[in-house]
Amino acid sequence: MTDYGIDVSHWNSVTSWEAVRGNNISFASFKLTESTDYTDPTSAGRIQPARSAGIVPGGYHFARPGDVAGQVAHFAEQLHAGGLLGGGSLAPMLDMEAAELRPGADAFVGDFISRLRAATGVRKVLVYANLDWFTHVLDPGRWIDDDVLLWIARYNDDPGNPGWSHPRLAVHQHTQHGTVPGVAGNVDRDATVGPWTLANLTVDGSIPDPAPAPPPPPAGGGTYTVHSGDTLSGIAGKFGTTVAVLVALNAISNPNLIYAGQTLRLPGSGPGVRRYQIRPGDTLSAIAARNGTTVGALAARNSIANPNRIYAGQWLDLP
Repeated sequence: MTDYGIDVSHWNSVTSWEAVRGNNISFASFKLTESTDYTDPTSAGRIQPARSAGIVPGGYHFARPGDVAGQVAHFAEQLHAGGLLGGGSLAPMLDMEAAELRPGADAFVGDFISRLRAATGVRKVLVYANLDWFTHVLDPGRWIDDDVLLWIARYNDDPGNPGWSHPRLAVHQHTQHGTVPGVAGNVDRDATVGPWTLANLTVDGSIPDPAPAPPPPPAGGGTYTVHSGDTLSGIAGKFGTTVAVLVALNAISNPNLIYAGQTLRLPGSGPGVRRYQIRPGDTLSAIAARNGTTVGALAARNSIANPNRIYAGQWLDLP
């Protein structure tokens, strides 16, 4: 079974990890560090909320030329601070894409892996690069072993099928323009490759129990009292509806402004709140035909900007 994930940095605004998990996203890789001195300012506060929502978190380092020992020490410190070296976390990931690293890239990767293992006590390491790097720059045979897995970026919108193979290729970043409820704007989306699963990607092979599908709304509608920390997208995900439906039902002028103690009306049960989880090979037009609706209605109800770009595992609200 394919597992789906995202990778995020300060460029991505996440409004609800519950909504992210409700869309069949089971892992997230957070940018932690770059070079010897940069720390992403957003990641530390996101790791535990993601984990609490049932998403397996991990950290990655954006490599720069120079001081490998200093970069490893910086990365290891942030992995430890984020609780990302124990069970139920993604293995640390090395991001190889800076053009200045191309000369001597294999020596850098080998040195980084060796030093990271010594600094963290974790043997499993993920190495990320794009198709050009894996075909023209890197020679994994010079540094790969049974505890290294590869993560390729190739934006072909075909999750898990990058068009390049390697026995240790485990993850495919298939788009940088993905859409996921709970994330504002576009986000990098990932999928496991072939026989590899989320358990293979984690430090110790353990993963949390799968989160259940969002519960149906109360029969005949109902109300919900906003709690401190709630977001409209999180509430929508919790009750199997959409932000747009809640906005219309409650005459909300600004979806980003809701208040603790505020009472929201919820949609009732019935055809208006049916849900469908996209399967491999589905198209929006086929889903629309099977459910007596139109592509336009599905796209509008689910805020789909490009009807030709949907993903297996994604939940849709049916009109």
